[in-house]
Amino acid sequence: MSMHIEAKPGEIASRILLPGDPMRAKYIAEKFFDEPKLVNQVRGALCYTGKWNGEEVSVMGTGMGIPAVHIYATELCTEYGCEQLIRIGTAGGLKEGMKVNDIVLSQATSTTSSLNDHWFQGSYAPCADFFLLRKAYDKAVEMGVNVFVGNTICNDLLYRDERFFKPDLWAEYGIIASEMEGAALYTVAAHYQKQALMLMTVAGGPHVQEQVLTAEEREQGLDNMILLGLKTLCEK
Repeated sequence: MSMHIEAKPGEIASRILLPGDPMRAKYIAEKFFDEPKLVNQVRGALCYTGKWNGEEVSVMGTGMGIPAVHIYATELCTEYGCEQLIRIGTAGGLKEGMKVNDIVLSQATSTTSSLNDHWFQGSYAPCADFFLLRKAYDKAVEMGVNVFVGNTICNDLLYRDERFFKPDLWAEYGIIASEMEGAALYTVAAHYQKQALMLMTVAGGPHVQEQVLTAEEREQGLDNMILLGLKTLCEK
C-alpha cells in the first residue's frame, strides 16, 4: 500500500487508464469492464480493476494538474508495478481544422511548468513511448476516428493572463493541443522506464468552432477515446 492509494499488492493491473475525473473512471469501469472491482477510493481517486475482452486492466482518476498526476503515476510505477500507463482526457485544440471530439495523440509535451527545471541542467523534453504511440495511431485508423499526432503543451495554469500565454505562438511552432498533466506522466514514466501515452479528446480551442463539451459529455461522452485506449493497452 502506498501513501495515497489503499489498493493491496496485485489489485492494480500492469496496464492502466488514467482519466483526470474519478467519475469518468467509474463510468469506464461500469460500462467497459467485466467484473469491475473498486480497489481505491482514498481522496476520491477512484480506481477499478476488471477485464476487457479477457485482459486484465485498471482505470484510476488522478485529479487535475501536474502535481496530482506526478504523485499517482509515481506510486503506480513504484508500488504497484504498472508498466503501461495511458492518460485519457480532454484538451484545447490549437491546430486549425480541429473539431470537437477529434482525438489527439501526444507525441511529446512542451510545458510552461518548472517541473523538470530543478533536476536537469538544461531543458528536458518529455515524450511518449514510441511503441504505444504507433499502436494507438494504427488502432485509431482502424476505428476510422479523426486523429492528430504531434507536440502538445502542458500548462500549470488553466486561467492564464493571455498577455503572456500566446496560444497562436505555440501553434506556430507545431503545438497542436493544450492540457495540464502530460509532462508529469511522461517524466515519471521515463524515470522508471515504463511506457506512457496521452490520448485526448478535443473539447474546444481558439480555432474550434463547435460548442465546447459539457461536464456530462466530458464524463460520459468520450467513448471513442476510451475504446482507443483499451485497444492500445489490451489488443495485439
